[in-house]
This record gives sequence, C-alpha cells and structure tokens, in this order.
Amino acid sequence: MSAVVELFGLRGADNTVDWDTVVSEQQCPFLGNRCYKVRKSDPETSIGSCTVLYGKEKTPMLICPARFLERRQVFTDCLHLLTTHEPGNELHVVPEVAVPGGSVDYFVVSVQGDKVRDFVGVELQTLDTTGSVWPERQRLLKVLGVPRLDEAEWSKSSFGMNWKHTAKTTLVQMLHKVETFEHLNKHLVLVLQDRLLDYMRQNFAFGHLRLRAAIGDVMHIHAYMVEERADSSYRLKLQERLSTDAAGIAVGLGLHVDARVDISRIEAVLLKKIGPNTLFNPV
Repeated sequence: MSAVVELFGLRGADNTVDWDTVVSEQQCPFLGNRCYKVRKSDPETSIGSCTVLYGKEKTPMLICPARFLERRQVFTDCLHLLTTHEPGNELHVVPEVAVPGGSVDYFVVSVQGDKVRDFVGVELQTLDTTGSVWPERQRLLKVLGVPRLDEAEWSKSSFGMNWKHTAKTTLVQMLHKVETFEHLNKHLVLVLQDRLLDYMRQNFAFGHLRLRAAIGDVMHIHAYMVEERADSSYRLKLQERLSTDAAGIAVGLGLHVDARVDISRIEAVLLKKIGPNTLFNPV
C-alpha cells in the first residue's frame, strides 16, 4: 500500500476519480494551475504528492505548501490582523513579495483606490522530506491502474520527515522577517501543521509564547490539523493560534539581524503586483 494519501489534491483511495486524466493533466486544484513540484530528472512530470503517511504516524502529514490553500481559509483566518482595513476596501492576496531576510509567500492586502491601507504577511510551511516520495507515488498509481513511465514502485528506497532541519530553518527565516514587520508595525503569520508546532515546542524555547494570540503581537502562528470527514476526504481545521514578537522568536535561537525597511518600499511593491488576478476570493 502506498504512503501517498493525497495526489494532485485528491484522496488516493477514491476510486470514483478518473485518475488517468488527473495524472495526465497534472493540475493542482489549490493553485489553479499545473503542480509546480516537478522531477529534477524530468521537468515535464509533476510529482503531485500533497499529503503522506510516514512510519507509525496515524495523522497524514502535509508535504506541499500549496495544500494549505484549500478554500483559502488560511487567508480568511488572517483578516482580523488587518487592523486598519475598512468596509469598502478591496482585499487582495499577493504572492511572493521580497522583504529583507527573503521573500514572504503571500501578502493579504487591504486597498482603497490606489493606496495600500494595510497588509499582513503569510508564510506557509510544511515538512521537508528526506529521500524520495516518488516510489510511493508510483505504488499508488499501480494500485489505481494508471500507466507509469517507470517501475519505481519496485525501488527499495524510502523517504523520511526532516523535522529538525524544517523547524530550525523555519524559525531562523521567520526571525529575519519578523524584525522587518515589527519595524513596519505590521503582522506576520506563520501557517503550519499542528504536528510541526508540537515538534517545535518540544525542541525550542516556546514556553513564553502567548497561548491565546494577542493582536498587539507582530508574530502569529496558526496551526492547522488535518481532519478526516465523513466522506473520507481531508480538510484543514485551525487548531491553535499563538503569538509573540521578534524577541520571542530570538529567545530559542540566539540570533539577531537588523532588517529595517521603509514601509513605502513595501507598499510600492504591493501596488505593482496588485491586479484583477489578486482579488481575494474565498471560494
């Protein structure tokens, strides 16, 4: 049995799906276009693995950030942090905006006319894997009766979850970015799975984080659980919200950077990216 639970956004155990067409079209339902995760040896082939089971874990683990875009709920759950948003303003979701310390996955932006009134940065983080999930994907296709370009299902290679690297890298990157948002007096939200948050709690100094998120804190952590529904499909559910500031993230890492930037620079970049395609649509 394959460890791949969801392929191209669909439950692998769903026999009602036209899997030949799904695998051929390689579409990601969460992004609305082709799955961007491709094989290094064959860029024309999208991998499509969203969610997997690993080892003794009973909870499906998200391994693709795009999986968080289901129903765009993660953006809806950040709207309360747009503290200067007013009725009548347009809401936009703008991808990939560069800030000191790297780029932020998404900005939820409140726009009035040609002016940015407020924004919230949103980072999506799933677990990195070690090894290759490809053989497991091919095992699933074999079970589903889908033609395969290779016979990797016979491979003995396996994959693992890179808990330590994912957690450490994520916190370092967030520290670099949150100082920028703190200087701008804006909010930054880290979206992750509840299991990854549990690991961070066990291995980093998280005891000082607010267990009930405070809107006055710049850094917010939104943890989602993977919930199985009555029809055996999976849906993300907001499980927990924490908050802190740049100093709070630094406590567990002992790092410091000066990432100050003028807010007008960020607003100018956002205005250039905003258009009809970025309008926020929750469905």
